[in-house]
Amino acid sequence: MSQSNNQSFAVELDQVVHRYPNQQTQFCFSAWQVSQGARIFLHGPSGSGKTTLLNLLSGVLVPESGAVSILGQPFSSLPARKRDKFRAQHVGVVFQQFNLIPHLSVIKNIELAAYFAGNKQSVRTSAEQLLTQLKLPMALLDTAASSLSVGQQQRVAIARALINKPEILLVDEPTSALDADARDAFMQVLIALCESMNTTLIFVSHDQALRAYFSDCVSVKALQQEEQIC
Repeated sequence: MSQSNNQSFAVELDQVVHRYPNQQTQFCFSAWQVSQGARIFLHGPSGSGKTTLLNLLSGVLVPESGAVSILGQPFSSLPARKRDKFRAQHVGVVFQQFNLIPHLSVIKNIELAAYFAGNKQSVRTSAEQLLTQLKLPMALLDTAASSLSVGQQQRVAIARALINKPEILLVDEPTSALDADARDAFMQVLIALCESMNTTLIFVSHDQALRAYFSDCVSVKALQQEEQIC
């Protein structure tokens, strides 16, 4: 992707290698650059490394070798605490299982993300605006996350990921539990939100029907140096 020399990429990978403990397979991702504001559909079959790559981009995993840069910063080489703080401030993540805290209310789950980013001010108004855009009733704001439907939990997870207005949003298989109509409604809202915030979106899925929502489609296999996978 072309970009001016004085502007950093949202994401850069440089010969990234990761091997899980006690496993023979290693994932080797070569050079990849994602322009700021891009919308990327990252696809591949189960076991191809989609979630591994997303975890490397979010800092949940640290590569064995190579470098992950986020917004021009040497993200993968930061100390763990600084990496966590940088992620909280600049990168929103929606995990496949949502990872909401069940006994906390919707608003408390969202407020936690702001707290970890160092925002001590009230985010209730911002949360209400996001949830309205995500078509979640305000009556649920003080409801425990465990009481919500799967679709509602999904929307809360998106609001939590976007509350700090991150430059990058990483999303892992968020539509797997939705029917086609709910999936399409969700995708339309998600894309509109990212466009309004100029947020770079990297969206992981095996569902090829979702390709239509993205201008850039990348196979995770195409990023890998297959001759080095053992």
